[in-house]
Amino acid sequence: MPKGEIRTVCKIDFDKPADQQTCLHNRWHPDIPFAGTIKDGETVKIECIDWTGGQIKNDDCADDIKNIDLTKPHYLSGPFEIEGAQPGDILLVEIMDVQPFPDRPWGFTGIFDRRNGGGFLDEIYPSAAKAIWDFEGIYATSRHIPHVKFAGLIHPGILGCAPSAELLATWNKREGELIAANRLDRDVALPPQPINVHAGSADGELKAKIGREGARTIPGRPEHGGNCDIKNLSRGSKVYLPVHVPGAKFSVGDLHFSQGDGEISFCGAIEMAGIITINFKVIKDGMAKMGLKSPIYIPGPVEPQFGPGRYIYFEGFSVDEHGKQHYMDVTTAYRQTTLRCIEYLRRFGYDDYQSYLLLSCAPVQGHVAGIVDIPNACTTLGLPMDIFDFDISPAAAAALGEKGTGLDMGRCAFESGKTEGVVDREAGKNSEFSFGGGLTYKQ
Repeated sequence: MPKGEIRTVCKIDFDKPADQQTCLHNRWHPDIPFAGTIKDGETVKIECIDWTGGQIKNDDCADDIKNIDLTKPHYLSGPFEIEGAQPGDILLVEIMDVQPFPDRPWGFTGIFDRRNGGGFLDEIYPSAAKAIWDFEGIYATSRHIPHVKFAGLIHPGILGCAPSAELLATWNKREGELIAANRLDRDVALPPQPINVHAGSADGELKAKIGREGARTIPGRPEHGGNCDIKNLSRGSKVYLPVHVPGAKFSVGDLHFSQGDGEISFCGAIEMAGIITINFKVIKDGMAKMGLKSPIYIPGPVEPQFGPGRYIYFEGFSVDEHGKQHYMDVTTAYRQTTLRCIEYLRRFGYDDYQSYLLLSCAPVQGHVAGIVDIPNACTTLGLPMDIFDFDISPAAAAALGEKGTGLDMGRCAFESGKTEGVVDREAGKNSEFSFGGGLTYKQ
């Protein structure tokens, strides 16, 4: 290879189904064969398909979101052997660059149907919807959420090393105990699912074994990272990953052009296919030397900049939308924080689904403000005002008057049959809202 040229260790073929490409896989398991070898100290390019494996289309209908097959994701690139890496080491991953494919300058944000994946606010917004985003250089705009433009903080949603057999058994045991104890009317974890398992080049009995035992990639896990969806792991970031198997078996995927803290709609980043450039270094005996049981990271120097006073911060507390008090519940508090922001954006013409999508993928700042003052946890969400091409300041909101007028914001892409995107929770208590497609939500 010519001096200075960076080697590509995984190439994606968009004309071939994801489950037929041997450099991809969709489960965590120590026995998935290596997809390639990377030298200690080497910088390489890794091509990644979008996390769904190409199930979502660039169109104006969200039926693909509604009907997505969630036994398939995530499709990750890897696993890669890092020469010299052994259990107990730390793999230092430095993200040098992340970019969309030049001939695929678009991505998507989705709200999943409550009956198929759901999301953070699916009790209130249960129907499928999506927004398509077009990339122009560092900026993203959407025909489905007009009057918005922002720079992408491009990053991988998933990176991690394979678990050992012992660690995999620990994951499956503790998540199985959670499933067994569940009394909620929803899934709380996903056990191993043999259906649609893709294990790289593995086939036959090995593939079947990986299907029976392999951990789903949906959750991040404390011992190795995985699907953490940290928006600040962008260019220049350094991630320190514990190594659990010989060769590390590193994998990466779920690339995001942009994301807000929390990725609240589940498919909440601007999801994309793209190319990530990474430098790898092995720190021998790093877990013991550094005292690390879980990954740590140092964010890079690249981040969208908004001036002082250019955010509006919304507060939320652990009192839910029905007035029920929860004890120090940060999840409830962040739900309420998000709902306050959605209500505010109604005044300017956005429907609730557009705002929900926007808060999932725009560079909002989510923070835990207080978790000590019983009974209420407090969280905040900072919305950057400069991503809009009009004034959304409190003074502008007041000038609109009590009802608000706003601009013509069009609509995002809904599932077939759905046309409405605003839910008035105060006016609609103890009533029913029809969301199309035969689905009714009772407040």
